Amino acid sequence: MSGTYKDIGVSSEGHVGVVEIQRPPHNFFDNALINQIADAFEAFDRDINIRAYVLCAQGKSFCAGADFANRPQTGANESGKHLYKEATRLFRAKKPSIAAVQGPAIGGGLGLAVMADFRVTCAEARFAANFTRLGFHPGFSLTYTLPRLIGQQRANLMFYTGRRIGGEEAVAWGLADVLVPLADVRKGAMDLAKEIAESAPLALVSTRETMRRGFADAAEMATERELVEQDWTRKTEDFKEGVKSYAEKRPGNFKGR
Repeated sequence: MSGTYKDIGVSSEGHVGVVEIQRPPHNFFDNALINQIADAFEAFDRDINIRAYVLCAQGKSFCAGADFANRPQTGANESGKHLYKEATRLFRAKKPSIAAVQGPAIGGGLGLAVMADFRVTCAEARFAANFTRLGFHPGFSLTYTLPRLIGQQRANLMFYTGRRIGGEEAVAWGLADVLVPLADVRKGAMDLAKEIAESAPLALVSTRETMRRGFADAAEMATERELVEQDWTRKTEDFKEGVKSYAEKRPGNFKGR
């Protein structure tokens, strides 16, 4: 199976499927990467032997989102539409998933981590919705998924400030579920997936469908609103300054235009 993918590794261990993002050190995503992950998830959904899957990553970061500093700024709207279409496929996966967050999950990378049913992390990890620091609107369905997970007020705090939340605080907030040492993040995710996989497969999928009923549709609706707002905010001078200042690790000199 893994031979058909360029940027991910796909394997299985018992009843657990594993998708490993292989774009170290920061695992920036684009349409192609999200497409490959969605293809792998759908393949696991068709495999009657797989009952849960783990999403993990090579390198320093789990996923640092989109690499705005090194990609053209033209065509953002069409690119965004395509990316959201692929992301919606992830939300429609049928089996439980666990994200092994061993490092930063930033911007859209946070959206990818939050897409999973559970997150196993470590104190060294960082979670941030840094969109407004970059000068544009949040995306990847986070305006729906993040408040649902940690509450509206804490989601507002993350969106408005762009601050980074460490692994310990993430677990305290409910943003992550299990805290382990850095070296054990992937093992911890596998252990949780194996525990889930001990359940009867038909009952497991049926229960998950009930618990997430309407989730994918609501996430898709959120992306429509996000895309409209991202389209115009990405055309502003503030977005250009936000990308530049973030890359230079300094406060943005925003002008409101």
